[in-house]
Amino acid sequence: MEKYNLSNEVTALLDNLEHPLRNEINYLRSIIMSTGLGLSEGVKWNGPNYSINNEDRVTIRINPFKQIQVIFHRGAKVKEQPKERLLKDEHKILTWKENDRAIATFKRMDEIERLSVVFKELVIQWIEATYS
Repeated sequence: MEKYNLSNEVTALLDNLEHPLRNEINYLRSIIMSTGLGLSEGVKWNGPNYSINNEDRVTIRINPFKQIQVIFHRGAKVKEQPKERLLKDEHKILTWKENDRAIATFKRMDEIERLSVVFKELVIQWIEATYS
């Protein structure tokens, strides 16, 4: 996968952790940054976070070390819930916590590789559905 403008801050955080799923995390980072949406990568909740115009939208939860969770959200402040889920997940890779908060969980590189196109499309749809 191509290299994108990944944050030095996130890279340093991951370097210090010596995470056993580091390659998987880097692959997810590259997929997210490859969307062409102008996302910024930083650190939030001690993991990689993606925002657009300073509005947080996607965060990678990297603890515990046995899995990676990608959290699709609308920021830390509670907002009025939409009546329906903000996007359709035809491939059923998301676990919904609220209609505006979902989680994709990965444990192995082959899962990420198999779902990379679907995952990228979900990120794009999420940003489009939640960015005001």
